[in-house]
Amino acid sequence: MARLALRDLVRAVVVVTGDSDFVPAFKFVRREGVKVMLCALGHASARRELKAHADFVLS
Repeated sequence: MARLALRDLVRAVVVVTGDSDFVPAFKFVRREGVKVMLCALGHASARRELKAHADFVLS
């Protein structure tokens, strides 16, 4: 995600995860102007912190 954002190759990314290890990556690409869409596939276990750093949360 970071490489794509730095090279202006994407305007948005869709990430399918519930893992909060992605929070730093979400923060970085959002600072670079990339929209982050989180798809947790209906898992209630997607951490609140992860959802807070996404622009859109798809269920």
